[in-house]
Amino acid sequence: MKGIILFSNLMEDVEALGTAALLKRAGLELSSATFEDTLELQTAFQQSVKADRFASVEDADHHDFLVIPGGPYVKRSVDDDKWIKTLARRFHEQGKLVAAICAGPRFLGQAGLLANKRFTCFTGSEQDAPDGIHRPEEKAVTDGNIVTARGAGAIYDFAHAIVTWTLGGEQADQLLSDILY
Repeated sequence: MKGIILFSNLMEDVEALGTAALLKRAGLELSSATFEDTLELQTAFQQSVKADRFASVEDADHHDFLVIPGGPYVKRSVDDDKWIKTLARRFHEQGKLVAAICAGPRFLGQAGLLANKRFTCFTGSEQDAPDGIHRPEEKAVTDGNIVTARGAGAIYDFAHAIVTWTLGGEQADQLLSDILY
């Protein structure tokens, strides 16, 4: 299975880099892409990272799943964003997995993908999914082809849910066993 993780300036370090590392460790093929105007990015905690390439809405046609990390960039960009929401809708319409963590589910809520769906997110981010079924007590929630997680402390549960959806529960459990979770 081949996926894409979106990188942005001010993305949350653990949610982006930790999730990417766990998914690759599980055997998933994952590339990073950005809608920013440069591949050279700064994380929320000033780590310099480089995205593999620029993102495109057509990525949905060539990948099996999408991962959207959270971080301060969400607050500054979600209301005016067109690209991330459009890409998420396209993955969703094709029945492919869309996964978002922390404030990342705000994109899904504004795109209408959380209506009548169970989800979790960073406290306050549920405002963008008034028709969703918010589960703040859960670290990660899967509902159909949507996986959400509530924050950086939930990356192991988030990665487990993504691997369960893409490769199966046995591989997901093996991932956690391999890292002594």
